[in-house]
Amino acid sequence: MKITDLAITPIAFADPPLLNATGVHEPLALRTVVQLHVADGVVGLGEGSGELVVLERLARVRPALVGQSVFDTSAIEAIVFAELGNDVPPIQKRSVFSIIEVACLDAQGKLLGLPVVDLLGGAVRQTVTYSGYLFYKWAGHPGQAADEWGEALDPAGLVAQAARMIDLHGFGSLKLKGGVFPPDQEIAAVRALAEAFPGIPLRIDPNGAWSVATSQYVAAELAGVLEYLEDPTLTTPAMAQVAAAASMPLATNMCVVSPETVPEAIRLGAVQIVLSDHHYWGGLRHTRELGALCATFGLGLSMHSNSHLGISLAAMTHVAAATPNLAYACDTHYPWNSGDDVITVPFEFADGALRVPAGPGLGVELDEAKLFRLHRQYVASGRTTRADTAYLRQVDPAYDPSLPRF
Repeated sequence: MKITDLAITPIAFADPPLLNATGVHEPLALRTVVQLHVADGVVGLGEGSGELVVLERLARVRPALVGQSVFDTSAIEAIVFAELGNDVPPIQKRSVFSIIEVACLDAQGKLLGLPVVDLLGGAVRQTVTYSGYLFYKWAGHPGQAADEWGEALDPAGLVAQAARMIDLHGFGSLKLKGGVFPPDQEIAAVRALAEAFPGIPLRIDPNGAWSVATSQYVAAELAGVLEYLEDPTLTTPAMAQVAAAASMPLATNMCVVSPETVPEAIRLGAVQIVLSDHHYWGGLRHTRELGALCATFGLGLSMHSNSHLGISLAAMTHVAAATPNLAYACDTHYPWNSGDDVITVPFEFADGALRVPAGPGLGVELDEAKLFRLHRQYVASGRTTRADTAYLRQVDPAYDPSLPRF
């Protein structure tokens, strides 16, 4: 079946004021939805970054996709790489291809009457577990009323946030986005979570905001408390120094981000768990390959997320279900953003997990009216890029995002 067109729609949807190592989320998050049209009327869906450069690159490859077989994703990947040329780094080419590949797989599944998980080799699990994603946050965006989650700037606020996450979605593990406050404050927060929710696995991710010495200090202070410590410091050699002293595994989605970055991490023993992300690794099939690579070298495997909607969550669930050694609960931002989803039936977690959509394809349908509304919101916003640092500087002009911060 031949591809006849690729419709590219940027959207903007509501996002709470979630704090991180480089600033705070703006009131609107940006995303791109693609609709891959096939000759017999089938449309495959894909979702990815809403950055202007990604939109431009999708538009750049769009004409070359017309006439290609929707089943020939290897040829389509080669076309994407060729059309983007040598001026675009491989990892950025993969992020463009990943959006298109998911749409191809969705269309393939619809044509064959099969769920995407079957196109990836079949399900090794029927449900995929996810982790509650906790953030330090303001009560509301400046000038706006407090949102339904309220403020979380101290241990008590985070415990209340976690309790609500668990009550609403049943999550059985929790991850805190750190790197916001001095390490002792965040250590106190993790300990408060451990006391409030005994037996629930805990993680913290400061996004490289700590020096090696600080990372080693936090690892020692939280020995026996954390399930794993994610990206405490920048660079693979620095991670290796922390890993050598830490009692818990180190996880990453920052220093192992592509096949080219795997050998150094293994040679140095820098990480024990890789957080996959099909948006960065070049789609669902390459994510399955990462799973096999991790199994070969005895590395654990989980999944990273960023602000996303239901098309991405469906794709994440299909590939997680098809990856045998994905043994840790996956990250997801979905509880923060699901109110603006563009699918007709938003996902609902049961006991912190999702059943694999039955299909065909991704098993989700696009709500055209919602897509149109969020596209108009994108146009009206004038936004083209994510700017966490600039947004925080509206409140704190002296804010310095340089890493490491502590």
